[in-house]
Amino acid sequence: MRQTKKDKPYITCDPCGIQVFVRGPAGIAAFGRMVDRASQENLWEKLSGMEERYRLKCPECGSKFWIEPGLIETSMFDGSLKGFRCPQKDCDAIVKWE
Repeated sequence: MRQTKKDKPYITCDPCGIQVFVRGPAGIAAFGRMVDRASQENLWEKLSGMEERYRLKCPECGSKFWIEPGLIETSMFDGSLKGFRCPQKDCDAIVKWE
C-alpha cells in the first residue's frame, strides 16, 4: 500500500504492474479499516494461502498461472470439472483441481 501526493491510498502489484486507487471519503475510510483489521486478523497470511490455492503450476512445462474461467476444462461426458488448461501456447496439459 502506498500514498499519493494528496495522501490518498493506492495499491500496486509489482509482478503485474496493476495499480488500484482508493477514492472518496467513504472508500478511503473503509480501506483504512480493512488494513487495520488485516494486521489484527493476519489477513496477509490468509491472502498468501489464497495464492497457493488459486495459482497453479503446470506439471509439464512448469509455468505458474492464475485460474480463470476461460481455462476451465470439463468432461464432455458429464460436464464435471477436469481441471484447468495450461495457458502456455505449446502446452496441452490439464492441471487437476484438488
